[in-house]
Amino acid sequence: MNTPDQNFEALGLELPPAPSPLGVYKPCLVDGKYLYLSGHGTVQNDGSLIIGRVGEDMDMEEAKLAAQQVGLAMLATIKKNIGSFDKVKRVIKVLGMVNCVPEFERHPYVINGCSELFAKVWGTENGIGVRSAVGMGSLPDNIPVEVEALFELA
Repeated sequence: MNTPDQNFEALGLELPPAPSPLGVYKPCLVDGKYLYLSGHGTVQNDGSLIIGRVGEDMDMEEAKLAAQQVGLAMLATIKKNIGSFDKVKRVIKVLGMVNCVPEFERHPYVINGCSELFAKVWGTENGIGVRSAVGMGSLPDNIPVEVEALFELA
């Protein structure tokens, strides 16, 4: 059985730089056995953001890939702050927000991009937690997806 670090390596994906706060908050906070991650955006490997509104500037497949990129940014924050995915026991809760037109209704499908990534890293038993996926009228810098999460540490 592979470790979470080995699972991530096997995916062949690259972590973007861990994002710096764009406001007055901590991107990551450890409280006892819990790891809280603030809302993360669509940071790409070159540090730029994926921009656009779902249903207007991009379709739901592009938005799902953007949600995966948010998951990668979150993983970069975990790696930077606690050093290893192996130190995370499980995903507890994910809140996914989708910047979309009012008619868009497939928010859960979009957020699956992040959730599926976490399931590949920590396995389906520990990588899938409870979740909410909601639509927003806008998000910072016009990013298509923002995700925050709570993890239990090993």
